Amino acid sequence: MMARILVMTVAHPPADARIQHRQIRALLDFGHEVTFAAPFAAFGARPPAGVRGVDLPRSRGNALSRLPALAAAMRLVLRERGRHDVVLAHDPELLPALAAARLPGRRRPVAIWDVHEDVPAQVAMLAIPRALKGPLAHVIHLAELVAERCFRLLLAETAYQDRFRRVHPVVPNSVRVPPGGPWPAEPTARVVYLGSLTWPRGAAEIMELARRLPEVRFEVIGNAKPDVAAALAEASTALPNLDYQGFVPNDEALARLPGALAGLSLLHDEPNYAHSEPTKIMEYMAHAVPSITTPNAASRALVEASGCGVVVGFGDVTGAADALRRLDEDRAEREALASSGYAKASERDWNRDGREFADLLARWAEEDGVG
Repeated sequence: MMARILVMTVAHPPADARIQHRQIRALLDFGHEVTFAAPFAAFGARPPAGVRGVDLPRSRGNALSRLPALAAAMRLVLRERGRHDVVLAHDPELLPALAAARLPGRRRPVAIWDVHEDVPAQVAMLAIPRALKGPLAHVIHLAELVAERCFRLLLAETAYQDRFRRVHPVVPNSVRVPPGGPWPAEPTARVVYLGSLTWPRGAAEIMELARRLPEVRFEVIGNAKPDVAAALAEASTALPNLDYQGFVPNDEALARLPGALAGLSLLHDEPNYAHSEPTKIMEYMAHAVPSITTPNAASRALVEASGCGVVVGFGDVTGAADALRRLDEDRAEREALASSGYAKASERDWNRDGREFADLLARWAEEDGVG
């Protein structure tokens, strides 16, 4: 069955790897019709080929400042729900828009929330009084349980199941594994970082590593918060071996991975990172690049089970620098880690998971659609 699917986000960049480069591409590959509503103008982006794009305001800041984005999303759903079989939302603030999709009428599309963040755990990282964090996390959790009763849910991580009462399908953040690997390291030591950049994601540690290892080239690719971007730009001027590239289209960014000495994933010890496997590590594995990671539970488990890298302590720049020096000096060890990671990634290929995802949405459209 070909399904007509409205994909919505107001908080994520339109080029988000899970949304655009995995799910939307899979839906198109398997014959579905996609409308993609996202904050294209706010991110200076364009809709990908093959979809009908709708621009929405970006949701950011406090709750009050996010209301215009929600209002625009709700107007869109009320206007568009009659022409779609499925509404797939990627942000918790879009749950009211999903409710609007299911209001009585001639056609009620299937309403799906893709849960790919631990929102209650994110509360610990908010700049609000500590006394408010526990109650706010509890309210968010209650909202999740209400959403579970009203909508279909997809989970990005098996560990997210613990937050809900029923069992929900897991659509993992597996990656497309390019054929032809593994690839040997280039003669000149080059280290990569791929993904969003914040202080809790290790931006300061990356800059310090570049300062300590002038013989190694650091390529830093991804969107950054304004203060982090300014610090990286200043460091790039001061350090000839630090190349901060900012946002780079997904396919172009992935093409920079093969041949790198290692890839960095230096997350801080935050509850939000404890149970989520960093997609960047899986991308490194798929492109035969060893990982240097901090010991968040999911990161450690992934690296140790796959034999794809080295675990260092939180904030341990010295340990990360020593690991990079060792991989540069012992290329045989580097190639062994790269080969092991590539083999493990090949067992979790999105080319398979993407078909299962597209088939699941089509089946739900047949089972739940009204009209």
